[in-house]
Amino acid sequence: MRIMRNLLQILTLFIALLWASGDGQSDDFQKGNAAFKKKDYASALREWSALAKQGHARAQNGLGLLYLNGLGVKVDTNRALKWIQKSANADDPRGQVNLGRMFARGQGVPKSDYSAIIWFSRAAEQGHTRAQYNLGVMYENGKGVPKDPPIAAKWYRLAAEQGYANAQFKLGYFYNQGLGVSKNLKTGFKWSKLAAEQKHPNAQYNTGIHYQYGNGVPKNLKTAVKWYRLSAEQGFADAQLNLGFMYEYGKGISKNTKTAVDWYRLAAKQGNADAQSNMGVMYENGKGVSKNLNTAIDWYRLAAKQGHTRAQGQLGWMHLNGEGISKDPKTALKWIKPAADKGDKFAQGNLGYMYEFGVGVSKDRKTAIKWYRLAANQGSAYAKKRLKILQ
Repeated sequence: MRIMRNLLQILTLFIALLWASGDGQSDDFQKGNAAFKKKDYASALREWSALAKQGHARAQNGLGLLYLNGLGVKVDTNRALKWIQKSANADDPRGQVNLGRMFARGQGVPKSDYSAIIWFSRAAEQGHTRAQYNLGVMYENGKGVPKDPPIAAKWYRLAAEQGYANAQFKLGYFYNQGLGVSKNLKTGFKWSKLAAEQKHPNAQYNTGIHYQYGNGVPKNLKTAVKWYRLSAEQGFADAQLNLGFMYEYGKGISKNTKTAVDWYRLAAKQGNADAQSNMGVMYENGKGVSKNLNTAIDWYRLAAKQGHTRAQGQLGWMHLNGEGISKDPKTALKWIKPAADKGDKFAQGNLGYMYEFGVGVSKDRKTAIKWYRLAANQGSAYAKKRLKILQ
């Protein structure tokens, strides 16, 4: 009995020492973590370096990230790889997902989507949300694996159910589009809104779309404006565009063309072609700004260079008629033809005019009729009138 009692005392002491060691390591890790959150990277480096050498997997991952991103130290991808790999090999899901990202990006290792999949999978199977999301992205885009929308949806769902906003947004998008799941706008709205409530700008924009058009939820323009604004204020260009549209036409909010221009301009400066074209319209017609054809042309040109159909057609028309710029039939043709090819009825009517009267091209009655007919089929009154004369 005495021997058993002694053995029990020794075992109890051993367990206590283990717990004390673990608690001490945990405390030291949290000190490093707190320093990291305060951007005191030198202190984080000090705390995590000591722990990493003792085999603390989370500290090894944290230390690797400091070296990978040059936080408190010079960027050193070799050291980053060393510590993150140790963490991953110790089965820490954080280290595994970060090692997967290094392979996906080719940081410190040869780029390998296949290797990234392996490490993301190991972390995802442990329930790591970002790894589950990353796997969804890989399967959605066919990186390292064949494209497989249903499998992508599976991984997005697992991460979304844990509250990961990026995955909630993606799952909402999948339901809205019917990718890998049966199309269901109500379910798409549900997931989009959950992500939107976490301030995900793209999800806020999509939630605005749901409310504007009544997709899976009763139509509510005021609520659509609310979500567009939340997204737009985060700098999301599509939301800035749509918010401008709502102000321009007074949908869900009082009409205000000046405010519309403000939002269009923000989106246009980010390169949004629709917003650039809208800026052209506003300057051409003096809506919300002083009329300025030169500025209108500048905005149309920016959008037209991106292949924006309406901007191409309008820019061509302005060159054709000398609106705000010298008449230039050849340049007019350059912009009108691609817009007409893409089905713009006004461009098709203008191209018919050019061939009928030989403006910028050789006269060609048959070709004129061809373009007039295409425009007329879309309801162009001018094209219908010219067809009656020519036929």
